[in-house]
Formats: sequence, C-alpha cells, structure tokens
Amino acid sequence: MEFYHEPIMLKEITEGLNLTPSAVFVDCTLGGGGHSSEIIKKIPQGKLIGIDKDSEALAYSKKRLKDYKNAVFVKSDFKNFNKILENLKIDKVDAVLIDLGVSSHQIDTAERGFSFRFNARLDMRMDTTQEKTAFDVVNFYTKEQLTKILYDYGEERFAPQIVNNILKHRKIKLIETTKELNDIIEECLPKKIVFKSGGAGKKTFQAIRIEVNDELKGLETALNDIIARLNVGGRLAVLSFHSLEDRIVKNVFKLNSTNCICPPQTPICICGHKASIKPITKKPLIASISEQNKNPRSTSAKLRIVEKI
Repeated sequence: MEFYHEPIMLKEITEGLNLTPSAVFVDCTLGGGGHSSEIIKKIPQGKLIGIDKDSEALAYSKKRLKDYKNAVFVKSDFKNFNKILENLKIDKVDAVLIDLGVSSHQIDTAERGFSFRFNARLDMRMDTTQEKTAFDVVNFYTKEQLTKILYDYGEERFAPQIVNNILKHRKIKLIETTKELNDIIEECLPKKIVFKSGGAGKKTFQAIRIEVNDELKGLETALNDIIARLNVGGRLAVLSFHSLEDRIVKNVFKLNSTNCICPPQTPICICGHKASIKPITKKPLIASISEQNKNPRSTSAKLRIVEKI
C-alpha cells in the first residue's frame, strides 16, 4: 500500500511543541505519520499515542513506526480524546498535535471519492466503516439541508444555483460519481468561476466532505477536553486549513487564555473565570514561501500553539 504524507510546517510544529525526552505526545490525526515519524525521535523515554479513524492510515503508520516500542495506535476519532486516554489509563499528556487537513493519500486515491480531479463513486469517508457517504448527502438530503451545508461549510455564494441543479439532475437519475457532481456544479455557474484556479467544485466538495465526516461537530468540545488533559507546561498545536476550523480554534484559545469574561461594563469580576493556557503563537503561523512552492497544499494552513499554565 502506497501511503504518502507531506507533513506541513514540520519544523515549526516540532520546535513549537517544546518536547522533552520523556514527553507523552498525542498525534490526534496520525495520517501517514509524517509529523510523528520525526517527533518520536525526540521522545525516546516518552510515549507516542497515534489516533486516526482511517484504517489505511493506521496500518501504514504502524509499519512506518514499527521500530519504536513507545508508540501506541488507536483507531478512533480524536474527539473521543477523554475516552481514549481513560482506556489507556493515562491522566495527563505533555504535547498534542491536531492536523485538521485531509491527507494527500485520501485526496489522491481516486476511489476514496474526495476529489473532483478524479472520476470515482461519491464517497469522501475518512472512516470507511461508517455508513454515510457523499452519495447519500448529494442524493437524499433536502433542498434546505443541502443549501445550508453549502453556505455554512463551503461558504459558497452560488449555493442556491448549485442545489437547484443537483435537485433537477437527481430527479432524472441518482448522482453517483465525482465527475457527475462536478459537471452539475460547473454547468450552472458563470464561466469566469468555472475556469478560475482551484476548480468551481472546490467549495461544494469541501462542504459535503465536512458534512460526511462531521468535521466541525464536537471540535470545540474536543479542544477544551485536550486543554484540560495537558500537564502544566504542556502544549497543543493545531493546523487548520479553512476559516471555519480556524475560527473555532481561535475562539477556544482566546476564551481559555482570558482571565475575566465578564461584560466590559461590569465594575468587578463576578465570573471567576481563570486562564488555563497562554498563546505561544500570538498570530497563526503560515508556511514559508519555499514550503508553499514545494507543497501547494500548505498554502492555506494556519498553525496555532498554546501552552498550559
């Protein structure tokens, strides 16, 4: 099985996590092990916990990291963070990484149905054992549901036109492939959008993928759970790739790094809220120009790091 993964901002993440040789590190989105294969070298007396809901990713990373006896692999969604640590009988950890991007392998494996660049059955499941697929969303969601998804998850201003065209086509026959869906999107949009760099279907495919995998649901809770499980001095690094994810991460980090959250007009603090983290990156880091040139998928990445206090 060929499973490649180009780790984004590897140096910035490895240095930003401030790892010690005995650190307990959790890679919440292990993927092909691009980040973890370097991080594990820095924690020879520590432990690496690799989490992923993609069975192919876990199988590949187990093989890639087979020489390291301090690695543990868990097939799950990182949003089950508390339960995962409880099952491993681990109370606190020292470093956590969440890479919210879709792996290169998932995008470039045509039969996974993530990309409009390849013609394949509509799928888009990160966990191939789950039931709901992109085929189900496209063919059986109501007009209102589809429109909301495209607006909320794709920020697609042409959502009504695209949804109306989907409904028109699926009355004739079910929409089965990525090419069929992309053609439906393109035929109802202005030509200047169709031929724009990145592809006319990019926002719609993103929106459907987020819906299929529940990518945003529970993210806020998971971030708070992870912060609560960090040792003092422990760090959490999050890589996000679109504004929806980054907004959630930014807001959670801001709230948890603020002492008082009373309304500004309140003369004396009555909320009792105390900051539990401090930002290590005042603003999100972005990939260097050289990395962006080498790996175009790093262009939209934003890295935020916080430390438990």
